Amino acid sequence: MNKILLVEDSDTIVVGLRYLLETEGFNIKIVKSIKDTYEILKNEKFDLILLDINLPDGKGFSICEDLKKNDNIPIIFLTARDEEKDIVKGLDMGADDYIVKPFRNRELISRINNILRRYEKNTKNGNSRSENIIRFKDIEINLDQAKVIKNNKEIVFTSLEYKILVMLFTNKNILITREKILDKIWDIAGNFVNDNTLTVYIKRIREKLEDKDGEIIKTVRGRGYIVEGD
Repeated sequence: MNKILLVEDSDTIVVGLRYLLETEGFNIKIVKSIKDTYEILKNEKFDLILLDINLPDGKGFSICEDLKKNDNIPIIFLTARDEEKDIVKGLDMGADDYIVKPFRNRELISRINNILRRYEKNTKNGNSRSENIIRFKDIEINLDQAKVIKNNKEIVFTSLEYKILVMLFTNKNILITREKILDKIWDIAGNFVNDNTLTVYIKRIREKLEDKDGEIIKTVRGRGYIVEGD
């Protein structure tokens, strides 16, 4: 049973989320402040943190930034702050997702499960907490820091570009269908990405990787994409 820490000071939201998460089989603990978050983390381990930004004693950003420097615990911001600068700030400091309230219950559960599966897979593949890195040819993806390096130079990707890239590279030598990619990603506002938009994202990823001929991310016509090699 996966253990989730909910950092949220609204009693109304806490009641609804507790019921939703426990119904889905999660073990949930709840704290309402930054101080209580650090106190509970001293004694307990969690598989994922759902983190609000506006807390009585400060901003949830500080928790995320601190934890991502020292640990590899998955963090999802769950907040009413929907300004682009806040979303970018949260993702840039290492958050695994950013969901704006009000949210769709099934979408939240899907995103939680996707992130938990990704972390579980990385652990099984031998990626340690101190070096959670994927290497392929001259490309290096640091999953802890959400950074992509090619020829010792960092390449900046948008949140969605990065999610697609990680999906392909964590499934090397496996065909990932377009349908599967579309099923797993949303845009930053929580809307589903359509087929034409996915084509644009793949094109941008290839351009940034200097892979215009599709030698790294290969297209299997009519089906999807694959990264082949060791």
